[in-house]
Amino acid sequence: MSCTRIEVAGLPRWLRWRRLLGGGAWQLEDEEGDLGGRRRFVAELSRTEAAAVATRLRGLAFDGQAIIVTCQPSLPRSAVRQARLHEARLRRDGSLGFARRGAWLDEEARYSLTPEVLAYRIGRLARRADVVDAACGAGGNAIGFARAGCRVLAIERDRERAEMARHNLRLYGVQHRVRVRCGDALEHVARLSVPLVFVDPPWGREYDPERVTVDDLPLLRDLLEQVPANAAVWAKVPSSFDTRGCPARVLACFGAGSGDRRRVKFLLLRFPPRGRT
Repeated sequence: MSCTRIEVAGLPRWLRWRRLLGGGAWQLEDEEGDLGGRRRFVAELSRTEAAAVATRLRGLAFDGQAIIVTCQPSLPRSAVRQARLHEARLRRDGSLGFARRGAWLDEEARYSLTPEVLAYRIGRLARRADVVDAACGAGGNAIGFARAGCRVLAIERDRERAEMARHNLRLYGVQHRVRVRCGDALEHVARLSVPLVFVDPPWGREYDPERVTVDDLPLLRDLLEQVPANAAVWAKVPSSFDTRGCPARVLACFGAGSGDRRRVKFLLLRFPPRGRT
């Protein structure tokens, strides 16, 4: 079987690259730059495997730089076409938003909801802390924190979405751990004494897949300025968020379904309290 030499350049140091790239004898060939550490990896793969990697990484960017994939020899169109068909089938088996029937969702929640399994994993990272969910939407993250043992104040400015969240909390049996408040999070967080503020700021379907900054997410930007100095801020942001120079710890959250386990669904930024010395 003939092999293809595939090179993937532009991966940041904080990324779990083995999870992204998959199987194969990948070797780190180079690290570029001092800020963030852009890495280049190479491997010898079968034509089918190389086409699958190239297709999965197509259009992906981290820290404002697109991932660059090159193959030698070039992949034939038939291999690329087959890989794209396979990738489309995999997407059907992605991570579920809510696994339980009867959840209430609006159009925004259908594409922005944190998958249930990932919301629970984030919740476990909080280690039963009291949490403010500053834009709870349909309640996916609030449910994840509550199921992990946290007490949550969930704030949502849209009254219909707040009622949606209350219904979903009851569906998952965690309504006793979560208070839902309808209002503007920015008017509340500065007066609250909690160790952790979580925010999933609206991205919209039209967010820039190559580079997103904190100024593109005004709710996150304003929360970072207004939260008490002793509170940490965790933010769910697109994978294209530019983390260079960002004081947060970065965690790439991969899918949990069989079809998206090698796909970065979003990043979790964990900003430490400003008052920590």
